[in-house]
Amino acid sequence: MKRDNLLMVADSEHDANMLYAVRMFVPDPFIYLRINAKCHIVMSDLEIDRARKQARHCRVLSWSHYTKKLKQRGAKTQGFAAIIRQVLQEKRIKKVFVPDSFPHGLARDLRRLKIKVKVKEGHFFPEREFKTADEVKKISAALMMAEVGLAEGIQALKNARIGKNRRLMYHNVPLTSEKLRAIIDIAIIQAGGLANRTIVAGGRQGCDPHEQGHGVLRAHEPVIIDVFPRSQKTGYFGDITRTVLKGRGSEAIRKLYHMVARGQEIAFEKMESGVPGADVHKAVKEFFDGAGYKTGRRNGRMQGFFHGTGHGLGLEVHETPRLSANSTDFLRSGQVVTVEPGLYYPEIGGVRLEDVAHITSNSPRNLTKFEKVLEV
Repeated sequence: MKRDNLLMVADSEHDANMLYAVRMFVPDPFIYLRINAKCHIVMSDLEIDRARKQARHCRVLSWSHYTKKLKQRGAKTQGFAAIIRQVLQEKRIKKVFVPDSFPHGLARDLRRLKIKVKVKEGHFFPEREFKTADEVKKISAALMMAEVGLAEGIQALKNARIGKNRRLMYHNVPLTSEKLRAIIDIAIIQAGGLANRTIVAGGRQGCDPHEQGHGVLRAHEPVIIDVFPRSQKTGYFGDITRTVLKGRGSEAIRKLYHMVARGQEIAFEKMESGVPGADVHKAVKEFFDGAGYKTGRRNGRMQGFFHGTGHGLGLEVHETPRLSANSTDFLRSGQVVTVEPGLYYPEIGGVRLEDVAHITSNSPRNLTKFEKVLEV
């Protein structure tokens, strides 16, 4: 079956589909065309030589060559729309498919130039969902960067002393979420990654799963550390979460921790190729419910287990498939997904544990090597 002719205009620093297509970082928007299953990219003089070295699988076309051609023909403009039409005319193509993120104004301009533009249904590159062996290695490398940062953060907690009112002191100053986050992020940079909005949330703050955390950390309270760096070299993400505390946890905290750890084990036991993502999530939630850890709204806020069990991981930190109550996705061999159940109760604190799994034809392979220890 003939493959659709595709068009994108974006930078590959931020657009995962563009990075997937060309495998090189370009900070400014450029033209990508897949014509008869062959990659074509139109690059400025600034980028063209680098593109020819780094994107050898693509035919690299010159932006300045096309602007000169258009000027010679008396074209009023030589922008994206005009150049795209020129390339397509040379290939005798009148219709292209674009991603749903395609700029509306540019689509309008192309239609005015008699180019049919249609949004491609579903995933723009469906194959992105299934990772090659090389991609799994790149995700594992990013995950190792996350583990390096996490190790530095936990070491700082270990070295902290317990001061007045249970405040943690580090090098004779209070240890804050901001300081611990900086320690983690610097270690990730040194390992070749880029951290963004690392979560270090202690005590009640940990009950808001996306709360970054702020202020002084205290002994005997759980601290959720969620680290999801991007490799500076490849663009792939790692993702890991551990919950730790300095000192001694209460019986309620220790029990909560062991419940979440067992919930994660149940998810791994349930994950096989062909299993619906919703079924994995349901198994974890039913385990929590059966043990008395109910989910619902109390005193105006959610508590219990009120987020998904996991999500795909790759060139974006959140990809298909989803492991959640409303997911319609199925697990398939080749996918890479996070497994991150959590329980959150303001009177106790929050606990979340996250590993990364590679789905295979047999049992899933856990790509995460970092230990799980509550008290440090």
